[in-house]
Amino acid sequence: TLILDISKNSSSKNSVMVVLSCSITTKGGKPLMSRQFCEMSRMRVEGLLAAFPKLMGSGKTKQHQYVDTDTVRYIYQPLEGLFILLITNRASNIVEDLETLRLLSKVVPDVAGGTTEDKVTGSVFDLIFAFDEVLTSGGYKEGIPLSTVKSNLEMESHEEKLHMMIKQSKEDAAKDEMKRQAKAIKERQLNMMKQQLGG
Repeated sequence: TLILDISKNSSSKNSVMVVLSCSITTKGGKPLMSRQFCEMSRMRVEGLLAAFPKLMGSGKTKQHQYVDTDTVRYIYQPLEGLFILLITNRASNIVEDLETLRLLSKVVPDVAGGTTEDKVTGSVFDLIFAFDEVLTSGGYKEGIPLSTVKSNLEMESHEEKLHMMIKQSKEDAAKDEMKRQAKAIKERQLNMMKQQLGG
């Protein structure tokens, strides 16, 4: 399970309407990944995620579902064998949260290439980057459509391109040097064999 926290210190932890965490879990409640947008200890995140399956209750069939507790609200959506889960404070606007959840339910299969446990765990970091496009570090929704999320994720960095070109150049030079040295070794071996046979 990957739990990543990018929180910034803020004096008003729960006084604003924010998404505290966005997670993907299995139907059985096993967390596959979780991204925190506000300051929370790892133990608290793990506790909230562990409590989620117990709070869901029996099989409701609504498209979007939520559960309120004393301190947080769980807003979740089934996605084949998984759940996309937003943990918000109680003051959060549920309509905006449902819009965010709807967008994330489109982002996850698009970025991960499917909605299986293997696909999600195989693209955890790409999903984190996608979540960061949808929600800011304070837990506020970015008002962007799926197409903008896709284009932002596909953007290439000039520095990354330059780094990859330098890396490839070094690899090519190392291969050329290896071939040159292998040829020199073979020539020495042939010369030694000629000297032994001829001498």
